[in-house]
Amino acid sequence: MRFFKELPKVELIESHDEEKKLLEKSIRKKARRGRPLNILEAGCGHRWSLDLSGVQYTLTGVDINEDALEYRKAKDLNSAVVGDLRTVNIEECEYDVIYNSFVLEHIDGAEQVLNNFLRWLKPGGILILKVPDRNSVHGFIARVTPFWFHICYKKYIEKRPNAGKHGFAPFPTFYDRIVSRNGIHEFCKKHGLIIRAEWGSGLYLNRSRFFLLQINLFLKIFYFISLGRLASDYSDLTYVIEK
Repeated sequence: MRFFKELPKVELIESHDEEKKLLEKSIRKKARRGRPLNILEAGCGHRWSLDLSGVQYTLTGVDINEDALEYRKAKDLNSAVVGDLRTVNIEECEYDVIYNSFVLEHIDGAEQVLNNFLRWLKPGGILILKVPDRNSVHGFIARVTPFWFHICYKKYIEKRPNAGKHGFAPFPTFYDRIVSRNGIHEFCKKHGLIIRAEWGSGLYLNRSRFFLLQINLFLKIFYFISLGRLASDYSDLTYVIEK
């Protein structure tokens, strides 16, 4: 695959709440009366973050961390599957929706996971995908800085004392080349997938105005140093992709 081509300017979203409502709307469009949606959360966080009240659905979680799945089973999962997203055995054409949030950057072999998502989705099903763009300023810095630096940032700047301990962020990253805006577009084109929505956002959302001015200046400097190759107006990408 070639991962460098000029794409239209990505639409930016203003807040996490705005993104959440847009994703909920996309899933609701798939709901049909009398048949619950079959949803797979591929890589489980601490909770199911979307409000689908009024929609019938069953939620299955798949994760390599058995403890995380047990925690989620007590809260909101209908069923759980322990396994690596690259190799776990899941029925083909099983799910109406697959939700995958900030997982692919941590996997060595991200394209293999995307191929699995494609197999697991029903025709007409949607993949909700959230990734940091490796070709953004933030993605570049994350790729070139050592893991101990990420731990120190979480622990001493973000004041998270458990940072780096088992089960706590940050987690090692690989940032395969497909984990980028160009990479996702090329993958969708290759497999005949339809990008129904694409949004960009920044890790600095909901921060103070003073903080925003500082970080925007920093991002613009990196943008010019990279001769425009590193995106500075967003760090993260959110997709709604239809099979």
